[in-house]
Amino acid sequence: MPADIHGILLLDKPLGLSSAGAVARAKHLFGARKAGHTGSLDPLASGLLPICFGEATKFGAQLLDADKTYRVTVRLGERTPSADRESEVIERRELRPFSVQELELALRAFPREYAQVPPMHSALKQDGKPLYEYARAGVMRERAARAIIIRDMRLLDWQPPDLTFDVSCSKGTYIRVLAEDLAAQLGTIAHLAALHRLGVAPFGAEPQWSFEALESMSAAERQALLLPVDAALTRWRRFELSMGGVGAFRQGQTISIPKAAVSAPGTVRIYAAGLGFLGLGEIRAAGSLVPLRLIAKGPDAKA
Repeated sequence: MPADIHGILLLDKPLGLSSAGAVARAKHLFGARKAGHTGSLDPLASGLLPICFGEATKFGAQLLDADKTYRVTVRLGERTPSADRESEVIERRELRPFSVQELELALRAFPREYAQVPPMHSALKQDGKPLYEYARAGVMRERAARAIIIRDMRLLDWQPPDLTFDVSCSKGTYIRVLAEDLAAQLGTIAHLAALHRLGVAPFGAEPQWSFEALESMSAAERQALLLPVDAALTRWRRFELSMGGVGAFRQGQTISIPKAAVSAPGTVRIYAAGLGFLGLGEIRAAGSLVPLRLIAKGPDAKA
C-alpha cells in the first residue's frame, strides 16, 4: 500500500527518461502516495531533478521559479530543426579556428538580460496545442519573446567543434535557444549536443542520487536521504509563531502579530515550538499574518 511520505529527493535523472517517468519510478521506489517534480528536464538532458513527496508538493512552485545552473555542450557549425540532438542535422558550416580567449570573451560579452524567443520544439501551448506538434507538422507559429536573465557563463572546454561551459540563469531560459544565440554572436550556427543540470536554487552542493544508488538501499536508507519539506524555502525569513496563534493559523485564519514583527512585511516561513514547520504566511503592514500555504498536522519539517 502507498505510504504518506514527505520530503524532497534530489534525483540525478539519467538520459533517456522523461521527468514524468522519473517521478513515476521514484514514487514506486519509495512507495509514496503523492509525488511531483519541480521543473521538467527533457529526456535528452540529465542531472538534478528535485522530486517532492507528500506535503512537499505544496511548495514545488517555489522551485519552478528558482534559478537553474547547467553544464552545456554546444556543437558549433551544425544546425538541427529542434536545436538539439532530437532531430537530424540540416545545415553545416565550416568553422574558423576560434581561440580559447575569443570564446571566453564571447561568453563574458553575451547579454545578461535579453528577450529570448521560445523554440518551436517546446511544450508551450498555442490554441490548446503544444508548439512541438505544430513544428512536427511543419507549421511555424509566432512566439512572443520572454525576458530572461543570464547570471553567469564560464568556459570549461573547447574541443572543436564542441564548446562546453557552465551557465546560471533565471527560470524560463531555453538552453537550446541560448546555444543558437551564442553561435550567432560567433558568426556561425550550432545545436545543443549535451545538457546536464547541476543546480536548482537553493540546491546544488548537496548529494544527488541516481536510481541505481537508490535501488541498492533499504527503504529506511532511502527515506533518510529525503530533505525536509521546508528545504526549498530558505530564501524567506523564519517567523516563530506563538502557540496561542497556531490553532487559528492552521485553520487558515488571519491573526494579529506583535508590532515588532511588522517592521519587515512580506512572505515568511512559519514555525512553532515543538511543532516545526507549519507553512508559508505573509506579514502585512497592518500588523497581521495571513496564511498562504499550510502543511497538514502530521509531518514535521525540521528547521
